[in-house]
Amino acid sequence: QVQLVESGGGLLQAGDSLRLSCAASGRTFSGYAMAWFRQAPGNEREFVAAISWIARNTYYADSVKGRFTISRDNAKNTVYLQMNSLKPEDTAVYYCAATARTQGASSKNNYDYWGQGTQVTVSS
Repeated sequence: QVQLVESGGGLLQAGDSLRLSCAASGRTFSGYAMAWFRQAPGNEREFVAAISWIARNTYYADSVKGRFTISRDNAKNTVYLQMNSLKPEDTAVYYCAATARTQGASSKNNYDYWGQGTQVTVSS
């Protein structure tokens, strides 16, 4: 089992920046690809960004490309999401997820472990 705990959410204004963190514990973090998803009220959970185990590969949704950056520190068992130039449409609960699979990074069905989520609210 892998336990994931997100932190760093908050209430911001358009144009602000924020960094989310996701700390993993339990079973070894080793070998797991990590991702961030988000879910706004009334919407399905959608892919935001993913990063492979050794961080050589990163993937982004078109809606956040150029504004968000995913990174990880395997020594700290932590993955980050740096969010810049935030927009009201970025408002959602952000979830961290982990998978041992090596393909299908953008599909939520491929992730085995999820955090409880952290709220990000961006006002105009």
